Amino acid sequence: MRKPPPVTGPLEATQFLQLAAVDFSGIYQVHLAAKEERLKMTRLAMSLLSVPFLATIALTSAKVVHPQQLTTWQSAPPYLFALVAAFGLLGVLPYLRLIEAVNAHARTARAINNFRLLYAARLKDELDWSPNLPVDPRFPETYAPLAWPGVNVMMMSVVNSTYLTVGVTGLARQYPNLALLLTSVLLVSLVHYAVYYVRCNVTRRRRLPHNPFDFPNLET
Repeated sequence: MRKPPPVTGPLEATQFLQLAAVDFSGIYQVHLAAKEERLKMTRLAMSLLSVPFLATIALTSAKVVHPQQLTTWQSAPPYLFALVAAFGLLGVLPYLRLIEAVNAHARTARAINNFRLLYAARLKDELDWSPNLPVDPRFPETYAPLAWPGVNVMMMSVVNSTYLTVGVTGLARQYPNLALLLTSVLLVSLVHYAVYYVRCNVTRRRRLPHNPFDFPNLET
């Protein structure tokens, strides 16, 4: 059975409306997947960071640790500080996964914006209609500190840094000077946030793929 020849004539306006419907559903799925990924990674991070508290409650209930030991820094058992440091380190895993998820969804959204740009001009000329959605293939920017992904990443970096700093300080049996402790938390948080900044900016300034047909690039 022979395949029908491809249609070489101009597309009808109804066909462009079909593209618009697919586009709208596509961008909705991207936003929905991004939200679910952020919630999933945030829940995983909170579950990991709650383990030291649950372990302390279990040890206290089993009378392995006396509650009086938890009232001062020096009398707390070292293995509790080890738990705090270990799960603070494990909390870095959902943090990194959240960064990659933000990048992946941003790249997908840019590709849809590029696709939308192909038909938006035609619909505007023929139907006097344009989508109330971005057509700039450079949008959205992955590094946006005040957007929800950026705020989520900043909060996770502060919590992870607090766990790591408190755990390492307790294991070293150092007296917790408040100013030094806060400074250490800030420095470790900046290291976390630098990973997010660098990774997102590397994604934003990605090299263009090879173009053997030399067609014009809409992203420039």
